[in-house]
Amino acid sequence: MSNMKYSQKILIIEDEIVMRKTLVDNLRASGFENILIAGDGEQGLQTALGEKPDLILLDIVMPKMDGMTMLKKLREDPRGKSPKIILLTN
Repeated sequence: MSNMKYSQKILIIEDEIVMRKTLVDNLRASGFENILIAGDGEQGLQTALGEKPDLILLDIVMPKMDGMTMLKKLREDPRGKSPKIILLTN
């Protein structure tokens, strides 16, 4: 368990509940406290544009809107140009 606390805002966009929980648990154990979650690409896009996270962990295969489509739409918006993105795939 880390004693360090990090202020960066991280958005996890993942439709599989177990994977989402694992990512949240590991990030919190590492000292990240400001974690947002979304269960599909549409919700993820809205959250990313509204909350402006520092980092997005983005699943590629999701319902409603896949990760690649979400990433394209995010980058088309001026508010979505700055977050770092890590793509996740099974």
